[in-house]
Amino acid sequence: MLASLILAAAVICGIRLFSGPASPAASRTLQEANRAKVLLLVSGSEPRTLDPQESQGVLEHHIIIALIEGLVGGDEKDQARCVPGVAADWMHNEDYSSWTFRIGEDRRWSNGDPVTAQDFVFAYRRMLTASFGAAYADMLFILKGAEDYYRGKITDFGQVGVKALDDHHLQLDCVGPTPYLLSMLQHSAWFPVHPATILKFGNIDTRDSKWTRPENYVGTGPFRIKTWRPNDVIEVERNPYYWDQKNVKLNGIKFFAIENEMTQNRAFMAGQLHMTDTIPSDKVASYRRKQPDLLRIDPYEGVYFYRLNVDRPVLKDPRVRLALSYAIDREAICKNILRADQKPATGYTPPGMAGYQPLNKFHFDPDRARKLLAEAGYPDGKGFPKFTILFNTSDAHRTIAEAVQQMWKEELNVDVGLENQEWKVYLDTQNNKNYDISRSAWVGDFMDPVTFLSMWTTGNGNNDTNWGNPRYDELIDRSNHAGDPQTRLQILRKAEELFLDEAPVLVVYWYTHDYLIRPSVKNWYPLALDNHNYKFIDLETGAVPEEKGSNRQARR
Repeated sequence: MLASLILAAAVICGIRLFSGPASPAASRTLQEANRAKVLLLVSGSEPRTLDPQESQGVLEHHIIIALIEGLVGGDEKDQARCVPGVAADWMHNEDYSSWTFRIGEDRRWSNGDPVTAQDFVFAYRRMLTASFGAAYADMLFILKGAEDYYRGKITDFGQVGVKALDDHHLQLDCVGPTPYLLSMLQHSAWFPVHPATILKFGNIDTRDSKWTRPENYVGTGPFRIKTWRPNDVIEVERNPYYWDQKNVKLNGIKFFAIENEMTQNRAFMAGQLHMTDTIPSDKVASYRRKQPDLLRIDPYEGVYFYRLNVDRPVLKDPRVRLALSYAIDREAICKNILRADQKPATGYTPPGMAGYQPLNKFHFDPDRARKLLAEAGYPDGKGFPKFTILFNTSDAHRTIAEAVQQMWKEELNVDVGLENQEWKVYLDTQNNKNYDISRSAWVGDFMDPVTFLSMWTTGNGNNDTNWGNPRYDELIDRSNHAGDPQTRLQILRKAEELFLDEAPVLVVYWYTHDYLIRPSVKNWYPLALDNHNYKFIDLETGAVPEEKGSNRQARR
């Protein structure tokens, strides 16, 4: 899933943020929120959309999962487990290629309508309607006939492997064994949408329609939208029709659009947030020493990389792309800039996927980089045209880009410009492929290496590099049909080896998730995909001792 480190705002809740002492109003914010059981979070930048089938980014997904529940939900502690969602239970055949889900009779939309199997059929037909342009349409290609329907080879959706057996039973038939399906179903691409609401505000393929406005939004999750003030806050409240009310502990959540990591830090220390999304890298060491109880550094299945537009003449040659990659000192970036236990990325797929070992290809090798660049016709960088690194506005992204810029100049004598853009503009620029090199990141959508590798198939909605290779496409397709799990992983490894040999991306580091969190937040356990099921989260009510310490720290 497309990820962004956080980007620049200076006002939250109408209280101006600053590094000095917290105001009395600010110092009461957390205690009042704890008593009201309203969690104060950061969404990052303003979400582009809250349509589960249009969204691409982590920040949108973190809000959507509060509003819409899929067939299954995530376990509070174990990333590998799931719990009942809209589906009360399920079964599968012996080889995991056919699944049947029983939709609970007490499952309701937030407007009171019953949730039916037909709602999922409609949602998946919408995802696979090519004119709708869902970036994650390929995630459903594991269903029989799904890719053929998307590409227009068949026109009868009844031939696709999704069937409403009746109002309460949904059958999914896959192209091959899919034991990881339950993990996939926690991604918003598989979430239902309310057909009548979608069609009230457009057609099945209408994008950016009015249905996502607070007054129109209909979901299945534990919460519903209360207010949405653009570039400020999205507030959600309990959904009175949610089937599992007794286990929902919070009364609401506020997602604040604070884009700058330093501003997040100030808001947290001023007592205005329960949690940040990240922290400035230069403050990690200080928190480790002085306030370790507030600092969390969790494992995170994500990779930070640079995307290359291989249609640019100078970047068409794989030798140039490999030269740029070998000239990046990833160890130095992790040690001297990031400083929160991130690991240099030697391959694309990060560690942590069961049975799949990360590749060990890329290390800092400036001699090899210079040799490759010379072979491509640019000895000592002579004649190499200037190009630009694009990144979404963030001090962290700028610092890394400046480091890479300096490395390429020192090791290859290559000049690089830098350009930052606001998140939505940056996404449009990248999606339209109007860039040379673009800062990117990917966080796993589910716990399987294919979530990192399938996005690079030719024409994939998340590819955006103009790179494609028929052999790579064939390998990904073969992996979907492989019956033996080990054979499947071997096929995926061959695909990643091919991908790294052609280097349409430059890997930099594998993520950790470093952030600040109040001890009053309960049941927020480390999850490798950071996709927390909000109904399990709780707040300790009453006075919170650490708030006083936080205000003293802000004054210092």
